[in-house]
Amino acid sequence: MPLGLAFGVLIVQSGFAWWWAPIFSFVIYAGSVEYLAITMITSGMGPLAATITGGMVNFRHIFYGITFPRHNVRSFLGRAYVTYALTDEVYAVVSAMRITSGPAIVAITAWCQAFWVIPGICGALLGQALPDGLKGMEFALVALFVVLAFESYESSRSRLLVVLAITCALVSYAFFLGNLLVPALTGYFLILIGRWRLSDAS
Repeated sequence: MPLGLAFGVLIVQSGFAWWWAPIFSFVIYAGSVEYLAITMITSGMGPLAATITGGMVNFRHIFYGITFPRHNVRSFLGRAYVTYALTDEVYAVVSAMRITSGPAIVAITAWCQAFWVIPGICGALLGQALPDGLKGMEFALVALFVVLAFESYESSRSRLLVVLAITCALVSYAFFLGNLLVPALTGYFLILIGRWRLSDAS
């Protein structure tokens, strides 16, 4: 909920009308990519680079889909909806509680989406009442990725991955300056694939 509120405020403070908040939340519906989309649009990033960046940030969802009990949802529309609305939170709740009931999966998915979309709208409406040029809201994206990176480290406890990620970022910054995101993500992604292939071969 706090991230949704912050997103709503940020999108208005970035120059968008308030009604763009629900459009982003329904069309994209991926918290980190929604934050990132604001930056990509306002910085003039091209469609190809934006697509690659969004795909890399949300690449983990492919693995969610493999083990998510979508097959327990009987209706076609229900399966289509839970596929579209599968997020970290939905996957975590369904997996932790070992939920297999189709209606329960749909209900949890809808509940999680509501807890993102509604605060986003409220934040956007609140953002209209705040003074223009409010400082600090742009840091919300940085804070979000710091938290995601820390949680990823907590789950893997691999210092090597942290060093590799920082190295990719520094090298990309040295060669690409302000356009470091796509090459840094690409480099890190290729390193992870190579690391997985080597461990699989051994």
